[in-house]
Amino acid sequence: MIRHILIWIGRTFLDFFSQMGNFTLLFFQILKNSGYAFRNRRLLIEQMVRIGVESLPLITVMSVFTGAVSSWQGAYQFESVIPGADTSGFLGAAVSTALFIELCPVLTGIVNAGRAGASIAAEIGTMKVTEQIDALETLAISPVRYLAVPRFTAGWMMLPVLVIYSYLVAHLGGYVVAFFLLGVSSTRFFGSVQKYFLTYNVIAGLIKAMVFGGGTALIGCGIGFSTEGGAEGVGRSTIKAFVFSAAFILVADFVLATILF
Repeated sequence: MIRHILIWIGRTFLDFFSQMGNFTLLFFQILKNSGYAFRNRRLLIEQMVRIGVESLPLITVMSVFTGAVSSWQGAYQFESVIPGADTSGFLGAAVSTALFIELCPVLTGIVNAGRAGASIAAEIGTMKVTEQIDALETLAISPVRYLAVPRFTAGWMMLPVLVIYSYLVAHLGGYVVAFFLLGVSSTRFFGSVQKYFLTYNVIAGLIKAMVFGGGTALIGCGIGFSTEGGAEGVGRSTIKAFVFSAAFILVADFVLATILF
């Protein structure tokens, strides 16, 4: 029994580090071919639309309720810490800071991982098991250049745009709750946002978004290229892409937080 457990642990570690090695090699191959990203603009624009424009409805719903919950919970926490005090002048600033540096980048990244990252893995994985990637190589077309580079470039370019959109929508959601449910005037809410606004917080959030977007696309491509086992293998790769991407976002968020703040 113990022997089987040790074998499973060892195999899991070997698979993990093997996958990390594949991601690293793919990353450097993408960097090597990054100049080709803008030569075939059709491929790049197609991926930008898929990752960016087609994600807007889901990002909108997520952002509205993220801002709404942040506003409601912020007011509750203020009341718990300072009962009876008028803290409405700080509510907008508290909500805004949380959205800028943490909530919008991380939640948008995870939504993107579930939608775009898994989609990339499924698409490339299907091409792998149906030997379409072998056909590209037979035609002397680099799969990394043709498939991975446009997706990676679109990933790190479009996620910051989605995060900026998320900032705006989340603030609107927070304001609606503050105004209609908490009785905070628009002047007071947005006045505190403006008073305590720091450009650095926005920039830090966008840096996080670039890392999350590029990392998610890289993981999706890497897992897609290593797919095997037919339709069942594609399903496993899709799940694995989301799990790896979500874990990467959370770990990278902590690392970037220690560096940026």
